[in-house]
Amino acid sequence: MRFSKLFAPTTKDAPKDALLPSHIYLVRAGFVSQIGSGIYNFLPLGKIVLDKIRAIVKEELDNVGCQEVQLGFITPSELWKESGRYDKFGKELLRFKDRKNNEFVLGPTHEEAMVDLVKNRIKSYKQLPLNLYQINTKFRDEARPRYGLLRGREFLMKDGYSFHENDEDLKREYALIEKTYAKILDRLGLTYRAVEADSGAIGGSGSKEFMVIADNGEDDIVICDGCEYAANIEAAKRTKSILKDDEVEMQAGEFHTPDVKTIEQLSDFFKIPSEFFVKAVAKKAIFSDHEEIILFFVRGCDQLQETKALSICGALDFEDATDADLQSVGLIAGFIGPDVENIKVYVDGELEDEEMLICGANRENYHYVGYTFKDKEFDFVDLVTVEEGDICTRCGGKLSTTKGIEVGHIFQLGTQYSEALGATFLDRNGKAQPFVMGTYGIGVSRLVAVIIEQHHDDRGCIWTKESAPFDVDIIVSNVKDEVQSAFAQKLYEQLRQKGKSVLLDDRADRFGVKISDFELCGFPLAVIVGKGLKEDKVQIVNRKTLVKEEVAIDKIFDKLMELV
Repeated sequence: MRFSKLFAPTTKDAPKDALLPSHIYLVRAGFVSQIGSGIYNFLPLGKIVLDKIRAIVKEELDNVGCQEVQLGFITPSELWKESGRYDKFGKELLRFKDRKNNEFVLGPTHEEAMVDLVKNRIKSYKQLPLNLYQINTKFRDEARPRYGLLRGREFLMKDGYSFHENDEDLKREYALIEKTYAKILDRLGLTYRAVEADSGAIGGSGSKEFMVIADNGEDDIVICDGCEYAANIEAAKRTKSILKDDEVEMQAGEFHTPDVKTIEQLSDFFKIPSEFFVKAVAKKAIFSDHEEIILFFVRGCDQLQETKALSICGALDFEDATDADLQSVGLIAGFIGPDVENIKVYVDGELEDEEMLICGANRENYHYVGYTFKDKEFDFVDLVTVEEGDICTRCGGKLSTTKGIEVGHIFQLGTQYSEALGATFLDRNGKAQPFVMGTYGIGVSRLVAVIIEQHHDDRGCIWTKESAPFDVDIIVSNVKDEVQSAFAQKLYEQLRQKGKSVLLDDRADRFGVKISDFELCGFPLAVIVGKGLKEDKVQIVNRKTLVKEEVAIDKIFDKLMELV
């Protein structure tokens, strides 16, 4: 490709709403352009990168026996109602009706559609396992689309679905796809971690996210310094800390605490560390058909992890309960204790069997001292946010947090969707059984941005080897110099004949413009054909290091073949 013919409108100005490097550089370098809120067009350079990533994803999946299909962009809403996700998915699911008043959804994911495809077509265990995938456009009506391709409304995603006769075979496939995703990200030159995750609206018994480590990541990742344990903050677990309660003496009973409401105030009032208090977190839980107040109790030094709490109680969303909300169910803010009636209560599992604690007495200006959870029949569940310095449950190492960007998510679904949609097969005993399923997603268009988030500098993009739109950018310093142009043209043709992707910058622009565009666009290598040609030399510039190397013209072709 000749740069003079390439549609790559580079610019010095960043989009007004762009905060992240990937958003800034992909727009400035002419890879993508925004056409609407959260909706982006891919220009030629961007489409080349997108197709290269897509090809890698397809190659690795096909290598392990997955089969590609293509489902409709829209799905009849009836399937979503059958699965129960029509209401659960929330406002991100775009619903619409056609001229005949038939209702559809724009698919953000396609579990229902894929089950419908397999239903009544796979009839026997002898036809299993089966793994079908598509690489197709998805739509999620994000409330606040931002960060360019990282949080758009329309995006290209690979979503795969596997069907099995039992859990054992599902776990085998789950492990296989985990390894396959790792190969994909390795080929793209990314640093990442596969972390335990919350299953969210997809559901299932277990899931892992593939997180690319990035300073600007939206997600907090918990990692261990002593083993391979890693988890999204929403699913991370820790070892329970042991309280030294022999240093604290309490006599059970109510204690007058006038206007002392917060954990900090209570700690100062009683001169006792915050871990000896029980914190009540009141939430108004939003369900599809009603709202209710739910109470969550954690240790005073801990924070409620809301995603864990949402998953446990099954609500669609939370709102903070106001004083008026609490008063309507007989509660007083700042003095709430676990022993309440007619209100759903969840208690963090680390409090089970704990004694010598202080909590609200459910009476204004009073707390209960010496409270015990022994022999209490609460729902004890994991509710806390893991923090820096907590202890790993696997090896006893210290946990720390880092930032990451989710690029893939794999789930062990079980029979959740097959049962809801009546999709069965005949097992080895001739009995009808629901398919045991897995689902596996990876964000193809998101990976375009993620590569730049991890690989850029203050001059622009730095594409990795397998993602770069062109391997080499041949820059003619002065296109009016016939000798320079002729040599560049010859080298261009030689590389193309060997199957290399080459860009020939033959524009009648200043050299400074050309080198700036090379740095902005991030091609791995540039060959500068300039004044040095008179001495039979050209320069190679490594985009990642910006190191320049002079090479004799009779060696340049072999040198480039070696590097590329």
